[in-house]
Amino acid sequence: MLNALEVFTTVVVGLMVGVEFSVAFVINRILDALPEDSGQLGRAHGGRMLGAVMPVWYIGSLVLVAIWAVAGRHHHGTGLVVTAGALLMLSVIMSILLLVPINNRGKAWTPDNRPADWKEQMNRWDRFHYVRVAVIVAAFALLVAALT
Repeated sequence: MLNALEVFTTVVVGLMVGVEFSVAFVINRILDALPEDSGQLGRAHGGRMLGAVMPVWYIGSLVLVAIWAVAGRHHHGTGLVVTAGALLMLSVIMSILLLVPINNRGKAWTPDNRPADWKEQMNRWDRFHYVRVAVIVAAFALLVAALT
């Protein structure tokens, strides 16, 4: 049963990492290259869509890692799992304090109501997101290492 939990948790976290990596290095680059207001409208739509899904995914991943850490506390690799959990907690804190406030503003923007500094705000979100991606990639790597 513990093995199934370990694999399931690693897959869930890995998929989350893949989505966030894609947002950082593929989707946002595509949106930024679109003409006129298309990129800003795409980011607003993405903010609404992913803003509804990702909190559940982040918290769910953290809960799964916590269950793994408790259930496997006497097994090899528990320290790696606990460290991965701490990194996922950091990513949640970063999200709440740094990324969500920008996302909440940006998801309501249209070409008619966006602030003059909207591009700077999106660039700030991107920089915070790059750091968050690095944090969750490290967490994922630790979970993979704990499987061995």
